[in-house]
Amino acid sequence: MKSPLLLLSFSLRRCAGSRTAVLLRGRVPCLTGTEAGTGTGTQHPRFASGGPSSALVFRRHGVPSQVVELESLELPSVGAKDVRVQMLAAPINPADINMVQGSYAILPDLPAVGGNEGVAQVMEVGCQVTSLKPGDWVIPRDAGLGTWRTAAVVAERSLVPLPRDIPLLLAATLSVNPCTALRMLSDFQELQAGDTVIQNAANSGVGQAVIQIAASRGLTTINVIRDRPEFNQLSERLKAMGGSHVITEEALRQPHMQELFKTCPKPKLALNGVGGKSATELLRHLQHGGTMVTYGGMSKHPVTIPVGALIFKDLKVRGFWVTQWKADHTHDEKAFTDMVEELCSLIRQGKLTAPVCNQVALEDYGRALEAAMEPYTSAKQVFVM
Repeated sequence: MKSPLLLLSFSLRRCAGSRTAVLLRGRVPCLTGTEAGTGTGTQHPRFASGGPSSALVFRRHGVPSQVVELESLELPSVGAKDVRVQMLAAPINPADINMVQGSYAILPDLPAVGGNEGVAQVMEVGCQVTSLKPGDWVIPRDAGLGTWRTAAVVAERSLVPLPRDIPLLLAATLSVNPCTALRMLSDFQELQAGDTVIQNAANSGVGQAVIQIAASRGLTTINVIRDRPEFNQLSERLKAMGGSHVITEEALRQPHMQELFKTCPKPKLALNGVGGKSATELLRHLQHGGTMVTYGGMSKHPVTIPVGALIFKDLKVRGFWVTQWKADHTHDEKAFTDMVEELCSLIRQGKLTAPVCNQVALEDYGRALEAAMEPYTSAKQVFVM
């Protein structure tokens, strides 16, 4: 007979159609239908209590620092195909702010927990979960998970496993900005080593990822940022990441850009996260047949496209939204895992690092939300639980 202490240390699972007892740590056990009193012989979860979680909740849309509150939530029980996770770290991204404001393309039902990105550790799995186990690190497969919390119970299919040798802040910021950068550098133009990419918002999370991934592929980057008192320091930091050239928005409009193009080819690809005049200037510098991809609009001004650019230069204007890409590849598991593996490989080689981050406690959410909305910021606010 097994010791009671041993039985307390493990969860007991009885598999469907079998009387063999399997002892698994951190797994919510199942009962067969006969054992559960249904007489069906199918499996039903023996539910465990989800426990409490602290979460940043908004019950109406508005200014984030005014509508987000720290609340205590009771987690639901862990179902057969569910996973209980402990959040480790979760950043504040512009899309998160827009969701709270009510201006994003997709909005959750209210009340909602903020945050769409982060890294968590699996603590407990349901009896029918096959792809994850306690101790695994995971990231959200898609937006809307609500990552600004200490713990959650979510469906197995909504999570993607991540190697545990990835640094915490990189893991927490991997599924949005680096994925966006990788896809834009891969999917819109056939780029070869020596080709040029031009981008605005180069100091953003996406911009920093673009610089590093492009450098790993031997691409030249022209990185445009707004002028600021600390321009020289920021320029040196972006160049240290692998940026070839760093210029101001004002310089982008000056005739001496032609001198720069004596040292590198005109860009095949332009990446626009700003909109307005900045996007028009990027377009103007593209070579014949080039493509501009818009993934953001921080200026809140529309993109104006000169007719001649379309007629005489055959330029292409596209848009990219990583949430849509993930939705389009819901049934293509390999596409997503290959992308994550490529990024993890760059991380291990030291070719992709985390953006500058300010680590904050969940309790300091007010200060973090305000800091995330400050102009000229290059540091990402990250909740560390």
